[in-house]
Amino acid sequence: MIVRIFTVITLFCVIKSTAQENTSILIPNSETIDTWLSSNQVPAIAIATIENGKLNPILVQGKTEKNLPILPNTIFDVASLTKTITTLLTLKLVSNGSWDLDEPIFNYWIDPDVKNDSLHKKLTTRHILSHRTGFVNWRWMHDTKKLTFDFQPGSKFQYSGEGFEYLRKALEKKFDMSFEKLSDSLVFKPNQMDNSYLTWNKKIDSIGFAGTYDKSGKLYQYEKSFTVNAADNLLTSVEDLGKLGVNTIKQKGLNKDTYNEMISKQSLVREGIHFGLGWIVFDDLPNDEYALFNAGSDKGVNALIVLMPNSKRGLIVITNSDNGRALAMKSIGVILGNTGKEILSRF
Repeated sequence: MIVRIFTVITLFCVIKSTAQENTSILIPNSETIDTWLSSNQVPAIAIATIENGKLNPILVQGKTEKNLPILPNTIFDVASLTKTITTLLTLKLVSNGSWDLDEPIFNYWIDPDVKNDSLHKKLTTRHILSHRTGFVNWRWMHDTKKLTFDFQPGSKFQYSGEGFEYLRKALEKKFDMSFEKLSDSLVFKPNQMDNSYLTWNKKIDSIGFAGTYDKSGKLYQYEKSFTVNAADNLLTSVEDLGKLGVNTIKQKGLNKDTYNEMISKQSLVREGIHFGLGWIVFDDLPNDEYALFNAGSDKGVNALIVLMPNSKRGLIVITNSDNGRALAMKSIGVILGNTGKEILSRF
């Protein structure tokens, strides 16, 4: 009888442990992260994890471009994660009734390159945030070297930074306010993102910049941007993105209808991967979970954010190297367990 009770208790503990393993954050130790950095030739990494809707102690390892230790508030360029800021800014305006997802953008802005193409009258914010504008990523990539509609807006998926820039100009026109001020008032301040900037400034030198490195570990000469771009070049810290992740999981700043629009499948990227509004959405994950995903990759820059609102978990990884993408993606499978492995299997 005692043996049977012990067996039942043991079985219960195994079941409980397995359930916890599926929904808990598996945080790597310092030695593991050191091995990751050395084996991938990545100078530095910053990792923020969210558990039970709260930010865990931040993991930072490696050196900045000035050979100083990486800190939780060290500034990184996070490339296309800028689009996350633009998305949340816009959807906050939708939430408070100041902006309409389906109103034609031409009411506020018409790019000179497309003014003679009637398709510009069909373009909406929904098309832009779900990457169905008809634009290539950047106009200089097009054969014409101009902004051009390759297909009717809304008809299919095609990733485009140009769409987010189009949206920025429309927002600035309507609200008669710079995109920097809009971002500061609607995203940075409400989320206490005290070390986040859309352009380079002197504060970054005093805080510390991680730098950017090539595949051999050689430091790039970083090209400082002094012009706002709604799709690229956000300068921020892992600490700030962690705060943003927590509040996004808690649906702060967005009403229920707008949040549901954001997480709904708007366009098919490929089987198992859809874009919602501004986020890649993975659904049908283990433990009745769904995930919101964004990534940024540029010269010497690789970063990602994964949020799982149902279990109130999240992961932000930033690296300062061309080699950082593989390391950042690896961390999804290690830190997010079975759910992370399922996400990776769909790429």
